[in-house]
Amino acid sequence: MRVHIPVHRRWGDQDALGHINNVSLMKLLEEARIRAFWRDGSGDSPVAVFDADTVSTGGRLATLIARQEVEYLTPVPYAKDPLDVQVWIGKLGGSSAELCYEVFGDGGSLYARATTVVVLVDTATGRPTRLTPEIRAAWASYVEDPITYRR
Repeated sequence: MRVHIPVHRRWGDQDALGHINNVSLMKLLEEARIRAFWRDGSGDSPVAVFDADTVSTGGRLATLIARQEVEYLTPVPYAKDPLDVQVWIGKLGGSSAELCYEVFGDGGSLYARATTVVVLVDTATGRPTRLTPEIRAAWASYVEDPITYRR
């Protein structure tokens, strides 16, 4: 099962060629990831397991990015309608999760596929920490096949 996160494109995300810049697309994926996995109490997604103020209030858990990969299929044009960023989990590890994305918009066009590996860390030690049984239970039904990239 996938979580659908609507993310608006910003005028300033465009490059000189009139499409969303590759760095800006990574920021849009970050926005989708935060909305999907971090709780803030305003209509949280079903996979939201981290409190938005965890690190700033001295909480013990944070996520760090270990790896990212993007496959651009077609340029993303600027438009007022939000992109439909579909997020799912491609793999659960001991202390990590492989998050997968497909970016859709404008009549169902698939613009990009991406993967981000996040690692759960203990903020006091900076070391990886195991995914809790509660996190695994919340995420279990969102595990699907990971992205297979064209190479």
